[in-house]
Amino acid sequence: MLKPVPAIGLCLAGYAALNVYARGGSATSSEARVVQDAASAVVDSAERSQVLFGEKAECISQLKALANECMQQGWDGDEACALDPLAVFIAETFVRALPDGIPLPELAPEPDGSISLDWIQSQRSLFTLSVSSSNRLACAWIDGADKGHAVAGFDGEHIPRLILQGITGIMGHGNAPIRIA
Repeated sequence: MLKPVPAIGLCLAGYAALNVYARGGSATSSEARVVQDAASAVVDSAERSQVLFGEKAECISQLKALANECMQQGWDGDEACALDPLAVFIAETFVRALPDGIPLPELAPEPDGSISLDWIQSQRSLFTLSVSSSNRLACAWIDGADKGHAVAGFDGEHIPRLILQGITGIMGHGNAPIRIA
C-alpha cells in the first residue's frame, strides 16, 4: 500500500538527490515510472516557488527565454549557431547545482551554440564560464592584474572546486556562508 512521504523525509533525502532521481530517465517498470513522475512533480513545484527555490527559478526562466530567442541559426543577424539544446540542459543543471549563497550568473548566448555564464564584479573583475554540449566547462577570469583560464569536468551534481573558488574569489562571500566541499 502506498503511503505519503512526510515532508521531513524529503528534506532528509535531500533536494539534490530528489532532483537527480526526478531528472533521471532509467525507470523501466510502471511502478518506477510513477515514482519518478511523482519526484519530478515535487521538484517542478519547488522550483516554481520563489520562497523554496529563490532566485534560481528566475535564472532558469531567463535561460529558457534565451534558448527560445536563439534557437534558430543566425539569431545574431549573422552566422551564429543556434543554441545547443544539450548546452541549455547542462547550464540549467549547473544553475540548479549551485550552492545557496553563491551569486547567480548573467547569461549570454555564444556564436558557437554555447552559453556563457558570467559573474561580473567590475570591468577588471569577472569570471566567465562557457557551457557547451560537453561536460567539460571552460572558464576564464580576470581580477585586476591576475587572469587565467581552465577547464573542469561537471558531473551534473557537484560544481567543480576550481569554479566555485573562481566565482567566490570574484564575487566575494557576501553575508552568506559559502562552504566549498
